[in-house]
Order: sequence, then C-alpha cells, then structure tokens
Amino acid sequence: MKLSRKNGLRASAIGALVVSGALVLSACGSDNNTETPAKEGGKTTTSAAASNIDCAGAKGKLLAAGSSAQRNAMDLWVKNFQAACEGVEINYQGIGSGGGITKFNQGQVAFAGSDSALKDEEVAESQKICTGGGKGVNLPMVGGPIAIAYKLDGVDNLVLDASTIAKIFDNKITKWNDPAIAKLNPGAKLPDSTIQAFHRSDESGTTQNLGKYLSTAAPADWKHDPKSKSWPAQGGQAANGSSGVATAVKDTEGSISYMELSYATANKSSTVSIATGAATPVAASSENASKAIAAAKVKGTGNDVALSLDYKTKAEGAYPIVLVTYEIACDKGNKAETLPTLKAFLNYTVSEEGQKVLADAGYAPLPAEIAAKVRAIVPALS
Repeated sequence: MKLSRKNGLRASAIGALVVSGALVLSACGSDNNTETPAKEGGKTTTSAAASNIDCAGAKGKLLAAGSSAQRNAMDLWVKNFQAACEGVEINYQGIGSGGGITKFNQGQVAFAGSDSALKDEEVAESQKICTGGGKGVNLPMVGGPIAIAYKLDGVDNLVLDASTIAKIFDNKITKWNDPAIAKLNPGAKLPDSTIQAFHRSDESGTTQNLGKYLSTAAPADWKHDPKSKSWPAQGGQAANGSSGVATAVKDTEGSISYMELSYATANKSSTVSIATGAATPVAASSENASKAIAAAKVKGTGNDVALSLDYKTKAEGAYPIVLVTYEIACDKGNKAETLPTLKAFLNYTVSEEGQKVLADAGYAPLPAEIAAKVRAIVPALS
C-alpha cells in the first residue's frame, strides 16, 4: 500500500511551529510576479486574505530575488500584497539563493531570499551597498522540509538513511538494488537498474542545507564542504532550480533528487522516509519538519536572526532534512525610494496573517518566539 503523504498540519506549543491547512499550490509559474489587482466598478478589489494588510506608504516597484524553495510562498504573499496595495508591484525572481545574494550585494534588489544565512564574507560585501554603517541581516521568514523525491515503479515506501543518501549523491551507490538500500527496505522489489541522481545546477541554499545534513549525520560518507551552495560532488545530472529538479524526477524513471516539499507534492512524486535512529522512519511533512525546526537556536546577534538547526535529531517523528528561508535586507542604509515598500511587505510576510498563508503552500510558519523577534526588527529597518 502506498504511504500516505497528506501533510496534515496542527498547532503546536509556544516555541514550536504553528501549522495548519493542506498543500494546494503548484510549483510551476513564471518568475515575474506582476499580476494586476482585479478591478470592480473602477476600484481595486481585495481578497479576504489581503483585507488587513497595512500598505504603510508602499508605492512603485520592489525588486527581489533568490531562493526558489520559498517561491510558492512568495507567490501567495505577492498576490495578496498587490491586491491590497494599489499601484505596488513586487517582482520576486526565484533564481536560487546564491544568485539572490549576488544581486543583493550588487545593489540590484531590495532584498534577497536565501535558504542559508549570509557567510561572513557576504556580510562584509553587503556593507558596500548598505550605507551609513549598515549591513545585510538574516530575517527568517519560512521553514519546511527538504524532500528526497524519487521515481521508481513498484516502490512506493522507500526508506533511506543519511549514509545511503550521501553515497547515492556521491556516486558511490549506483544501483537501486544495492545491499545498503535493500537492507533498509526488506521485501521491496528493488530493480537492478542505475540510479539517476539529479542535483541543482545553480547556487542554492537547499543544496547547502542538504550538505549540512549529510556532513553532520553521515560525516564518514559526505566529506564535501557543507558551506557550499554549489553542488560539490562529482557525477550525477544537473537541473536548474527547484522546479528543474522536480520536473527531472517526474519525467525520469529511476531518478532521485532533493527539493522543497511543495515541489514534490505538486508533481505527485514519491518521497523518501528517513531512518534517523528513531523507532520509526520519518516521512517528509511540514508537521514532522516542525518538530526539528522548533529546536533551532538563534546564533545571530543584534538585528541578525540567523538560526542553528539540529540535523542529527533522533526525536520521534522529527524530520531532519530541513531549511529555514531568510529574507536578507540592510539593517541600515536601504534605498530611500524602496524602503517604505520593503518594510510594508516584510511586515506583512512576518505578520500572523502572512504566516498563516504559508500553510496553504505546504510550508511551516515560524516558531512564535522567532517570529516575534523578526516583527520587532522589520519596522526598525532604515
């Protein structure tokens, strides 16, 4: 019987993630979010979701770029914000975390989305465009699981552990009926066929988070740089963005890759359950990821809210391959012409209303304590 992958979400205790709803969004779509609000009787109509958004002086066009993992959430936020704030255009390009940070540090976008916190050298680079002594800061906005998606006819309940995942993506396990995979899947009819492993061709925080997980949970089998946003291993096949690897898995028998869960769900791809050392292998779901993300610790200082995640968790039901997406902006020295729109938009995305929208896209809203920190910082951006 095929393992159910319905990601039912429920509210958890203070400090844990508040999650509710179900997955509904497709992972497809243009990177150019320029929808025009609907007009009715000569006036701009607003949806119920957008009715309480404070536009707070927002005007004109705001450019942003980065993480494709948060793209589905960003689509919802942009749609609601533009419906509420007439004449405002938010253009978010899901080009990958590395590309977003590059554009931000070149002064081409007002903020960047990244699935990993800024490196020290990237913070130093940001000081060139954040005037008046400012620098880029990490503002966590959304969390969720990185799914290991695959296509293998006749195998619906695949279980892997950190070691086998590392060896597959490092081209050390190349057949689906390898003894290491067979041991984790007794009774499964594993074919004697070649594993088609896909990885991201662009710089990606999702790649970096997978690397951090593998180097932490399987250090003997994954010896690549865990800080790299570029794919560090030899072999395999490459595709661009989360949508690219998701499509590759959907279209290729014997394939496997990593992606934000909503992309796997939208393509109806099977996802791996992870043997973590807990009593039962853990399926990829927002609820299970929330159990791991809720234990995150703040490692940033001041207005920087970079988080440290526990990739080695063995807690029951805690899915260990997780990411938190940050919006990266200048704490001081933002461009005056875009600052009101930047603050109004981020105020909305981190608000209770904005965070509730995440459940509709298969993401996990921020833990209450982390959200409170970000809500205090955004209005102070200057």
